[in-house]
Amino acid sequence: MSNGGSNQPRPTRNQQREAAREKARELREAQKKRDRRNKVLIQGGIIVAVIAIAALVGTLIFNSVKPAGPGPANMASDGILLTGADGVITPVETPALAAGATPKPTEQDDSGTVANIVVYVDYLCPFCGQFETTNGDAIKTMVEQGAATLETHPLAILTNRSNGTQYSLRAANAAACVADNSPESFLEFNALLFANQPEENSDGLTNDEIKGFVKQSGASSVSAIEKCIDETQFKSWVQESTTRALTQPVPNSELESIKGTPTVLVNGKQYVGSLTDPAEFQSFVLQAAGEAFSESNSSPSPTPTPAN
Repeated sequence: MSNGGSNQPRPTRNQQREAAREKARELREAQKKRDRRNKVLIQGGIIVAVIAIAALVGTLIFNSVKPAGPGPANMASDGILLTGADGVITPVETPALAAGATPKPTEQDDSGTVANIVVYVDYLCPFCGQFETTNGDAIKTMVEQGAATLETHPLAILTNRSNGTQYSLRAANAAACVADNSPESFLEFNALLFANQPEENSDGLTNDEIKGFVKQSGASSVSAIEKCIDETQFKSWVQESTTRALTQPVPNSELESIKGTPTVLVNGKQYVGSLTDPAEFQSFVLQAAGEAFSESNSSPSPTPTPAN
């Protein structure tokens, strides 16, 4: 009766050792193959990662050096110039400057009969808000009467003062969008931004809120302006014009650069008086206009009159 066992003789101890050695050799060879395969995969992965990183870096470099778009129309001087007569305010239209082009300073009225008012503002600057609240209506009246011109330069000095939303930059861009598409509405839009000015170190106004003021200002081409705001179309121009203002001589004045906002000039002379007393600024305008008139020795015409 069979017990089911094998009829083969049991391997000797030497044979067992040889079999163990062969098994160990096979295991080592298999491990070497796995190591070689893993090494190839790892190297391939590293190469793919390097290529991906290189592509990303290349894209970032390309985006950082790609040429900026043109600036806004009607701001060839880095500001928009408004003139007026018979109660009507008219923007001076100028073509958009090509990217990298040098701004063209405004040729101011040197007849001595008009006050050339130039303001550099940041829409987040509380002192700019005070100046606008105090003097905005009076300046508008002067321009409507033909007694003054107004040139406004939006700057973005306080871009980092709005919890990362870059409100200062976005607001200046929005002003440029309005100047570009609906310059006749600029003064009203400018006034609305200041009337609804957020505080420093807040989130600032949202793009939707800014676009609401575009409609409220009576602007034309609203859809184009809204697209311009959402895409921050004039971001590069705002940054470049702000840098120019802070580092280059101020046209039609003796200032070496803009040191802060608001910077207000009347016939090239800087106003450094009260931001809350309208009579003080109006007196300064009358004095500057009178001095210019004396220097030009021309016949008088409408001169700024204090607001009641």
